[in-house]
Amino acid sequence: MRYILLFLLGLLGIWWLRRLVNGESGRAQSGAAPRAPAPSERIAGCAHCGLHVPESEGVSEGGHFYCSEAHRRLGPRG
Repeated sequence: MRYILLFLLGLLGIWWLRRLVNGESGRAQSGAAPRAPAPSERIAGCAHCGLHVPESEGVSEGGHFYCSEAHRRLGPRG
């Protein structure tokens, strides 16, 4: 019974210390200016398979957008 009580007191102490440390860092950050959200990126559908991927990860050619180089070589689906 004594070991269970010591174990629970140890857990309580660890919880209290973590709360103390995180609470102080949280207060320091609350005065900082909020960060601007990251700019959004357009999502486009592949002309061959229809998969939607970010434009930075795909390939464009001839006015068509493709999800990969292999689908660019195959061309748009008829």
